[in-house]
Amino acid sequence: MDLVIQNLGFLAKGAYYTLLITVVSMFFGLVIGLLVALSRLKGNRLFQWIAKCYVSIIRGTPALVQIIIVYYGLVDFGITIGPLTAAFVALSVNVGAFLSETFRGAIQSIPKGQMEAAYATGMTPWQTMRRIILPQATKIAIPPMGNTFIGMLKETSLVSVITVNELLRSAQLLVAQYYVYLPFYLSIAAMYWIMSTVFSSILNSVEKRLSKYD
Repeated sequence: MDLVIQNLGFLAKGAYYTLLITVVSMFFGLVIGLLVALSRLKGNRLFQWIAKCYVSIIRGTPALVQIIIVYYGLVDFGITIGPLTAAFVALSVNVGAFLSETFRGAIQSIPKGQMEAAYATGMTPWQTMRRIILPQATKIAIPPMGNTFIGMLKETSLVSVITVNELLRSAQLLVAQYYVYLPFYLSIAAMYWIMSTVFSSILNSVEKRLSKYD
């Protein structure tokens, strides 16, 4: 345990990168997910087909494989990006596919009569979506989005394979230095659990606040 305390700053830096990757990937994943969901629901046949293929491919292949393709595979096309950027890109694309299904389900759950009523008042389709549909759909989507966020927090450990010094990679480096396994891995397990618990509490608070307005 003394070794863990001595290297707590190094592990904390790894936790920082874990949180950074999670937040950045979720942000861009939300943008991708919303655009893909709207493409499937409101786009023409070409956009619908592209969106369906994207979701099918990303959901049907392991995230680890996607990370490796982005970091190592793009080099074959002359595209070289750093490990951290590759982590952002791969995880954003990955989580965007799952969030698109969350958004799509939430939007479809809104009664069609509300859209028809908005059109009757003179609103355009974009105004209807922005003012009427999306605010309600967001409330519905928040619980599954929260689960996706926590899942992404843990999935960041996969980017250790491309040498990003997040939490798991930090522990691996310390293990290689001291040849001691259990203290470091138990420590990062506790850190993942603490971060997940904190975010779960925040999301629960957001859900309760939103429920007051219903």
